[in-house]
Amino acid sequence: MMKLYKLLSFSFLIATLTSCTFTENMYVNDNGTGKFSVDMDGSALMEMAGDQLGNQMGADAKKAIDSTFTFKELIAEKKDSIAKLSPEAQAQIKKMEDFVINLKMNAEQKQFLLNISTDFKNVNELQDMLQSMSTLQKMEAGANPSTPFSGLGDNNSKLNYTYDGKKFTRKAIIDKQKSTEKVNDSAADMSNMIFASSNYVLKYHFPKRVKKVSNPTALFSEDRKTITIQYPFTDYMENPDKLNFEVEFEK
Repeated sequence: MMKLYKLLSFSFLIATLTSCTFTENMYVNDNGTGKFSVDMDGSALMEMAGDQLGNQMGADAKKAIDSTFTFKELIAEKKDSIAKLSPEAQAQIKKMEDFVINLKMNAEQKQFLLNISTDFKNVNELQDMLQSMSTLQKMEAGANPSTPFSGLGDNNSKLNYTYDGKKFTRKAIIDKQKSTEKVNDSAADMSNMIFASSNYVLKYHFPKRVKKVSNPTALFSEDRKTITIQYPFTDYMENPDKLNFEVEFEK
């Protein structure tokens, strides 16, 4: 079996090579607790080039994989490298310890599914996990800053959620200084080109019926407790505030 970090790096290699669908799922309970996950479906690449990728990655990649591990295990593998990071970066990575990763890869069945999830006690404290994963990717890509890995999830914004039983908000606050610096970033340009045909889907499940959503493109489930909004992945990367929305619930 491949080491944990090799598995995750291979997962993002899949993401950078073809169009993928990223789905941000959130299940919110009435008391504000719940579950958050990001799912990546890279089966399209396995359909097109699974055998070739297996040859590139070695015998392990050709085997059917159904592996579950935590970021705590992943961090333990990279503890020496992480110790060299700034205290702020180390603290950000440490917050990822309770996230669980499930990877299913089967070249024969042309399947590639990655799920990264965590339970949360308070939606108001939930962080943007793609940014934390980007910190790990940047650490690994330090010797080659132009790799697409270095920009994955790094959309120069801070993501905040609020829920008080009456309203729910998802709000990305853009760091304008970092966004300006990124204009001439060749790695960012490469990432944008690669992800141009990928989609980012928001799928949020609530304990109450939704009265209205600020985004007019939102689709409702039959019971109006789930909303789904789809964007090009480039919107997530270049204009993360486009994904902001507010939900008002029925009384």
